[in-house]
Amino acid sequence: MKTMTTEELLNLLDANEDLHVIDVREDFEVADGVIPGAVHIPLGEIPNSLEQLDKSVPYILVCKGGVRSENACQYLEEQGYDVTNLEGGMLSYDGELEFK
Repeated sequence: MKTMTTEELLNLLDANEDLHVIDVREDFEVADGVIPGAVHIPLGEIPNSLEQLDKSVPYILVCKGGVRSENACQYLEEQGYDVTNLEGGMLSYDGELEFK
């Protein structure tokens, strides 16, 4: 499984890269803010949300600490998706936040 540090993510965000971030935390957790541009799909809803995802697009998955997003990455990889887990999750992320 591919992984990425929050420093690598911040560098990509600073470079205005076209990123596709999926936040798999629960509703009450994303109320504290998400990575700008992230799409919120709670972990339990991932299997029922595959039609929203494009297998030709690379995704970066994030949760609070990196464990749930790792589980989501494993599942999505098995389904043929190109995914990367954000190491340390939002606990390690100290960049800009977006509130939805």
